[in-house]
Amino acid sequence: MSVATAPVDYEALFAVTPSPHLVLGPDLVIVAVNEAYCCATRHSRQDLVGRYLFEAFPENPADPDADGMRNLSASLHRVLRSKEPDTMAMQKYDIPVPDHPGVFEERWWSPINIPVLGPDGQVAWIVHRAEDVTDFVLSHCLSQPGDALKEREAMEAELYARARELQLVNEQLRQAHARERQVAVTLQEAMLQSPDLDNHRNVAVRYLPAAQGLNVCGDWYDVVDLPDNGFTVAVGDVVGHGLEAAAVMGMLRSALSAAVRALRDPAKAIEVLGLYARSVEGALATTVVKAVVDTHRCHITYSSAGHPPPVLVRPDGTFVLLDQATDPPLGTRPQHVPRPQAALPYTPGDALVLYTDGLIERRGEDVDVGLCRLTDTLVANSRLSPDHLADTLLSRLGVSGGGDDDIALIVVRL
Repeated sequence: MSVATAPVDYEALFAVTPSPHLVLGPDLVIVAVNEAYCCATRHSRQDLVGRYLFEAFPENPADPDADGMRNLSASLHRVLRSKEPDTMAMQKYDIPVPDHPGVFEERWWSPINIPVLGPDGQVAWIVHRAEDVTDFVLSHCLSQPGDALKEREAMEAELYARARELQLVNEQLRQAHARERQVAVTLQEAMLQSPDLDNHRNVAVRYLPAAQGLNVCGDWYDVVDLPDNGFTVAVGDVVGHGLEAAAVMGMLRSALSAAVRALRDPAKAIEVLGLYARSVEGALATTVVKAVVDTHRCHITYSSAGHPPPVLVRPDGTFVLLDQATDPPLGTRPQHVPRPQAALPYTPGDALVLYTDGLIERRGEDVDVGLCRLTDTLVANSRLSPDHLADTLLSRLGVSGGGDDDIALIVVRL
């Protein structure tokens, strides 16, 4: 027999939590504070709630080496960006003495900042926990030069010093990583420039690097106009992640874009790309699919080098997998063999969807399950606009914020 239990009063639990906690909004305005925090800072709840954090606790102007406010601000903004908890090393952060304007009290803290996500996946609040370690720190600082610290106390003091050093090193690494990431993103954006895409309001593209990393990857998309008013679309996937894969991607994407302008047939263009890939380090086993859309004859010609099949979905909810011209990935055959290609008609209003494997593959799951999930979503949303359909695919397949693998996606309303 089940026993009914009363609902948990989380507000009451928060109020009596023994560690000092406050809750911040994404604008860093204090929205809640518990009794332990009020006792630790000697500020009342009425004095704190509704105030901007760094207005309530400004930097001590009498301490020229004060960096607590800067470090805390950097940590909170990291939480807002990453949506992950951020644990800080011990910080010296003096606090103003209530009812004594301009007077600050020396304080040392051990803080951690924890995000709380809202229904939209964004940071709705930040829980800031700050243990007061002032007594521990000052007990070491006030020891007389001739006093011998006990072995445990000496170890604690050493650990504290190393924690401070580690925090400085981590901050320098974060700054270096931010600079490297900006360079990488700028490079990726330049390599993914597709001028002909501006001519197609009926085409939507999406590019999502893996959730962890520099935000650059080896996946690509491309749209190329042909002289007779037809156009081509392509997606490809270089093995690996990061700058090395992105550099290989840039070379292969440019080579394929040039080849299809000269040869038109997607199979011949991929043949040329395969020969070129043999001379490019890191290009082995790249997959790519290219489709040529003949807008006069309402006809699609396509060829694939080891890539997941594009999908042609019709407004009535039926679909066709473009899987009749699939060959091994680039550079995996010892001898050159002509690539296959296939063709099929389309009806104006159909949607053509090309994607990389990060959209459908999941660790520990058969790829056919992910492909079925993709086609089910397309069938249920076949009449959406290209942009709306692209966003719906990413959302319904659970990768709108990035996944374990890189993703490139093209949706064409024919």
